[in-house]
Amino acid sequence: MATVEFRNVRKAFGSVEVLHGVSVNITDSEFVVLVGPSGCGKSTLLRMLAGLENITSGEILIGGRVVNAVPPKDRDVAMVFQNYALYPHMTVFQNMAFSMKLAKAPKDMMEREVNKAAKILGLDNLLHRYPRQLSGGQRQRVAMGRAIVRNPQVFLFDEPLSNLDAKLRVQMRSEIKALHQRLKVTTVYVTHDQIEAMTMADKIVVMNHGVVEQAGPPLELYDRPANLFVAGFIGSPAMNMISGEIADGTLRTVDGVTWRLPTNGAAPRHGGPTIYGIRPEHLRLDPEGVKATVQVIEPTGSETQVLMRVGNHDLVGAFRERITAKPGELLPISPDPALIHLFDKETGRRVN
Repeated sequence: MATVEFRNVRKAFGSVEVLHGVSVNITDSEFVVLVGPSGCGKSTLLRMLAGLENITSGEILIGGRVVNAVPPKDRDVAMVFQNYALYPHMTVFQNMAFSMKLAKAPKDMMEREVNKAAKILGLDNLLHRYPRQLSGGQRQRVAMGRAIVRNPQVFLFDEPLSNLDAKLRVQMRSEIKALHQRLKVTTVYVTHDQIEAMTMADKIVVMNHGVVEQAGPPLELYDRPANLFVAGFIGSPAMNMISGEIADGTLRTVDGVTWRLPTNGAAPRHGGPTIYGIRPEHLRLDPEGVKATVQVIEPTGSETQVLMRVGNHDLVGAFRERITAKPGELLPISPDPALIHLFDKETGRRVN
């Protein structure tokens, strides 16, 4: 187990710079998720940590040691890839033991470590099978087992669940989190799925265009996003964004709709162009609220999602109530005044 630190790390492919001075601290035993849209640089950062990509400038430290020039095999990290990367001609046991075999580990040690990892992952009865005889979830467990037997300082996961179906993804993310709680090994996990990030991470690092937009505990990013990008990326369905100007203690849109400001005392009474953010689950039915025109109703069972239009803005509401309104009807809504977010329209930064 070890700390991991990125110090002003930059990466360029020729004249194109894809990472612009990334600095992140990961404490011992922490589960950190790098999340962001495709092309944001998260997988590149993980591959640099593994030693599979060279660093243009900056430093990467594992356990306090700078590893910029250290070969991948000497970094004491184990990586689980998106495509499992199992050898099809080897059994589960042989796949899991392969790294120990290359290290010329004693046979009894090899058997002991593989059997211990297989028990943790529920693979005890599958050690004699070949990858083609396994389901997707079982193959992913084998890939994880191959990493576990190395007893590394750091686990690296590169979008390991993207090839699985929806139900299996939910199961596997729970298993990976439970595995981390049992082994307590520092883990860096890359995904583009913010639901995975929210449910698994001790700390989320949100990346965009090669920079870190915000880093912190999942609920901190959900409750107090630092800017418009984080606000729109974290949360499903995404946060509603309403453009207007603050005047006389309210936000007024160009189409004449007035929205109440937060009640936490941090909102300015006057201001320039502002983005008013409210999460779909923080809208509520209110007879005295703003009238929204229903466009589409999507019942999910636990809640009802309603696509609405207020003035020039399309909004999504997530209500616990069973909504009976039809498309075209008016639905009175209002935001929870304690859960409103305000952002400067020009800079995108949070202002309340």
